[in-house]
Amino acid sequence: MTGTSLPDLLPVGVGGDIGVYAMVRAFHEQYGTDALVISSVATRAMTDSSFVTNVVTPGIDDPEVLVAALERVAAQHPGKTLVLLTNADWFVRSIVENRARLEDKYVMSYCTLEVLEQVSSKEGFAEVCDRLGIPTPRTVAVSVPRLVADGGLAAIPALRVDLEFPVVAKPSSSADYHYVSFPGKRKIHHVDSRAELDELLGHLVTAGYPGTFLVQEFIPGDETQMRSLTAYRDTRGVITLLATGRVLLEEHTPGTLGIPAAILTEPYEDAMEAASRFLDNVGYTGFANFDYKLDPRTGRHVYFEVNPRIGRNNYYVTAAGANIARALVEDRVLGRSIEPLLATKEVLYSVVPFRLLLKYILDPSLRIRLQAVKDRGDAVNPLKYSRDGGLKRRLVVEAMTQNFYRKYKKHYPEPTTTGY
Repeated sequence: MTGTSLPDLLPVGVGGDIGVYAMVRAFHEQYGTDALVISSVATRAMTDSSFVTNVVTPGIDDPEVLVAALERVAAQHPGKTLVLLTNADWFVRSIVENRARLEDKYVMSYCTLEVLEQVSSKEGFAEVCDRLGIPTPRTVAVSVPRLVADGGLAAIPALRVDLEFPVVAKPSSSADYHYVSFPGKRKIHHVDSRAELDELLGHLVTAGYPGTFLVQEFIPGDETQMRSLTAYRDTRGVITLLATGRVLLEEHTPGTLGIPAAILTEPYEDAMEAASRFLDNVGYTGFANFDYKLDPRTGRHVYFEVNPRIGRNNYYVTAAGANIARALVEDRVLGRSIEPLLATKEVLYSVVPFRLLLKYILDPSLRIRLQAVKDRGDAVNPLKYSRDGGLKRRLVVEAMTQNFYRKYKKHYPEPTTTGY
């Protein structure tokens, strides 16, 4: 397919992080399109890009501010086919809830509000998995509003948590969690004792968190046992993109804890089958990103959640041979059914320096394998794009990459067998 068969595309990203840049990069690689990215502040990921215009719009966490900004962009680009992209749960919710104001202006690849409500909470995800026989971790769901109604801080010690410590604690809805603040807030909490759990729940009560917090069994193993799956299910109900990979290292700053910093693409047929059944069962459309982990006690994959959008680390998919832009455009813009795009090439996706990554790989055979992938030229960083930017951009991107040495020294100075 050539670019002449396409309308005049303009990808419009919301968020401004590495994942948004990776999405618009995929469009540029496939179709040669420029892009526009709306973010609340100017972001280094977009610095001095030759094909990305970064529109700074403070306050876009407010749905009305975001939608108004998107309406302005649409009015300023008549005749363009605008493709709306984001990889943040709260932006997805704002877009889906305001679909009526946006769908005549943008090509959107997001599920319906009904499906979003079902899958965006980890409780809803677990209910579907249980129905389909897909393994999930043992979980205690803690309704923070119910704790408040039962006495607030005084009710916490009586809460029954029938799990062995350590445990993992995280919000059922990332979108709800985004808007609360409290001391020690992390994207995911690793909790070693009941006293630590009670302290965390106390912070949530005091902060007025409006949703459910999940306390889950910790599946043994370090970050190299974590897995990522990306899928696209088109408007005909056909899954036209699948990619899986082994997480090698996660980020460890409080706000990004658990986000993969490095992934090695590997095929996991059982995960592809499980994800396909899940998406078919709920009538999902668009991109979805599954997080799961190999349980060494059983040899089975255990599934934690599905994100109702593409992941921040999505460039591993494009680099492995399944360009994410093509899956969306063939479906939503050209209305064509395509053979499934499978990410079959072995690549190393990493936003951290290679030497730093190797420090955290405890398996000698895996270290050798990663070195071989790098030596043959199949290591990729989504921000390092030969077709974008000049010296200033290259220097900024290299500074971002080297800054991970400081971040890991502060937040995760030495590798462990648990990943925290």
